[in-house]
Amino acid sequence: MKTVAMVLFPDFLLLDMAGPMEVFSVANRFLEAESHYQLITLGTERGPLRASNGVCVHADLLIGQSDERYDLLLVPGGPGAYNEKFPTLFAWLPGAVQRAERFGSICTGAFVLGHAGLLDGYRVTTHWNYTERLIKGFPKANVTTDQIYVEDRNLITSGGVTAGIDLALAVVARDHGKKIAQDVAKVLLVVMKRQGGQAQFSPLMAAVAPQETPVTRAQHYVLEHLDEAFTVERMAGLANMSARHFARVFARDVNMTPMEFLQSARIDCARHLLETSDLPLKTVAYKSGFGSVRHMRSLFAEKLGLTPAQYREQFS
Repeated sequence: MKTVAMVLFPDFLLLDMAGPMEVFSVANRFLEAESHYQLITLGTERGPLRASNGVCVHADLLIGQSDERYDLLLVPGGPGAYNEKFPTLFAWLPGAVQRAERFGSICTGAFVLGHAGLLDGYRVTTHWNYTERLIKGFPKANVTTDQIYVEDRNLITSGGVTAGIDLALAVVARDHGKKIAQDVAKVLLVVMKRQGGQAQFSPLMAAVAPQETPVTRAQHYVLEHLDEAFTVERMAGLANMSARHFARVFARDVNMTPMEFLQSARIDCARHLLETSDLPLKTVAYKSGFGSVRHMRSLFAEKLGLTPAQYREQFS
């Protein structure tokens, strides 16, 4: 029997806890009794812990009440994970992880592990909207931005919210084989392996800075004329700068090259059209500036792991 422990704290995200725990619970239906998962919750304080959606949960034990070994110790995300500090939890986690065969986080639970000093030297991920914050907060971690979940040695971390289900299915598959995990996925009406990564959910291009500068003027013009042809030289001309100086300033201010910006803007434009219209792919490609469906399909596959048709099917 394997023990899965979930740590709870004020303002945690309920689905981060419930999703993975349901995977392990449903897996027990297909396993012999001696192979069942034993599920326990560990709270940071006595009494009900209120999740971010207002639901209260009573943990089975307080952290520190038990020095048991866990087969898997998980930390959920939620506003409490990235907005609050829990010194007692941060101090307790390193010792608990040493007693665990594996440990991990769901969504922004990675911030809790980071504050406990448990991300250094590991490949990790979190919700796409918080990857930059995680990178800045814990520079010794190797943060990946696109994967649904990441396994590195004894640490497994997942992207946002429902990605915790993907994480748990991966654990079940490793523990008991792919067939059991597939049976669980069917019961929960989810897929075993999603097409594409987190990039399909996040905008590739950050918002243009609000202040007016030569670079932002060029950005706005590009965004309003995506169906036109652009080179670095042409964009530099819009900013009244030399191409070399423009490219250097653009990369400094925008954290991507001018051509990366153009490509990301075109992909995001095409995504919006695929989500909100029934326009033929040829028209979407033209309006987004790709010139051809073939070129658009190639970049979608490279950046999102999906074809435009698959994207439309999943998100429209």
